[in-house]
Amino acid sequence: MPICDLDKRRPHGKKVMGMDVVVWWDKNEKEWKVMDDACPHRYAPLSEGRIDQWGRLQCVYHGWCFNGSGDCKFIPQAPRDGPPVHTSKRACATVYPSCVQNDILWFWPNADPLYKDIYLTKRPPYIPELDDSSFSKTFITRDIAYGYELLIENLMDPAHVQYSHYGIMNNCLCTVKADREGGRPLDITITKLDVNTITANQGPGRNTFLPPCMYYSYFAFGGPQGITSAESSGSVQEKPSAEKQKKALLVFICIPVSPGYSRIMFASPRNFATWADRIVPRWIFHLGQNLILDSDLYLLHVEERKLKEIGSYNWHKACYVPTKADAIVAAFRRWLNKYAGGQVDWRGKYSGELPPTPPREQLLDRYWTHTVNCTSCNLAYKGLNALEVILQIASIGVVGIVAAAKQGMLSVVARYSLVTVALLCFVASRWLSHFIYKNFHFHDYDHAFR
Repeated sequence: MPICDLDKRRPHGKKVMGMDVVVWWDKNEKEWKVMDDACPHRYAPLSEGRIDQWGRLQCVYHGWCFNGSGDCKFIPQAPRDGPPVHTSKRACATVYPSCVQNDILWFWPNADPLYKDIYLTKRPPYIPELDDSSFSKTFITRDIAYGYELLIENLMDPAHVQYSHYGIMNNCLCTVKADREGGRPLDITITKLDVNTITANQGPGRNTFLPPCMYYSYFAFGGPQGITSAESSGSVQEKPSAEKQKKALLVFICIPVSPGYSRIMFASPRNFATWADRIVPRWIFHLGQNLILDSDLYLLHVEERKLKEIGSYNWHKACYVPTKADAIVAAFRRWLNKYAGGQVDWRGKYSGELPPTPPREQLLDRYWTHTVNCTSCNLAYKGLNALEVILQIASIGVVGIVAAAKQGMLSVVARYSLVTVALLCFVASRWLSHFIYKNFHFHDYDHAFR
């Protein structure tokens, strides 16, 4: 979870690997906390609570309060002169080890005391460019209606870009096109595949998968080619270059949510044209990034159900992948079967069956999967809605002025000018309403007419 989208004033409910957790800012310890999203009293969701005046997480069902260590500090219903029932271990909330790295909040999904200090010895994957002030970075997070396996597989597949994202991403550099979209042979070579890493070369780029959830691509332009290497510890270290290079990364963090659902966090740090990120609001970038995610979402949602019928271990037999363009996708499927049991381990929470396909408008929903959780888009959404109301009021107000004006009070020119202003305000409000719905709620995508 990128901390730029976490509000310190309130708790946040998240689902990760089938676990419901609550994320909140402990102002006493000055750090983010991740806890089980269930009050030990009667299992009401703590994410629906509030941070009280003493900086404790309060369950709003009965007012029980917890500190950052999960200790219950106050039970309003317990007599003040009675036994200190709030000190019982049964009154404690479950806390998961967590840390912030690269401005992302990570947590270890096991509350056993054995893992209390796990981050002292085992850190999450580290991308130095995300902390480098000479690089720009813009995070986006989106919940997706297909699973973790399909999400990673899709991100590893550059060959689909010209087709699934035609008209959105124009990255064809070839001078001679075999078709309108510009598909071409891709020379992808796997250089390493083990339990800790998959690495691949693709022209000037380097692609790395750091299990279980990080995939990134590194590109360098001009001067000697820089190299980014993924160590077994999960850190990314750059070998110094003699000359200044233009460098860019695509960093994806892929989170299993539940069967048929996943969450993507994406950043694209670069050390050139950084001015754009400083002057352009983040929500502007998100409009295009959400459109990219929408353009192949339905394809992958349906594909996942077909692959489920085939079975993970039959993927290589059922899918015909004769070209090098599919090399890293095939490598990921081998890794998944060999080291991860062919699928996400839901620890008995789910049977593994996929949920039924929802209506298309719900499947491609942006509001609940992104807008409401993104601080930039949520602020823009509220501001644009307010502007729409202002335009409507202005339109009605101007019409009212014209209607109320007595004969002769307004010249013909003034009357027509006011009517024109009213009409423009009305048209602008309707256009803005369509813009808001299309970009913050639902944008259908029809490949046939692209």
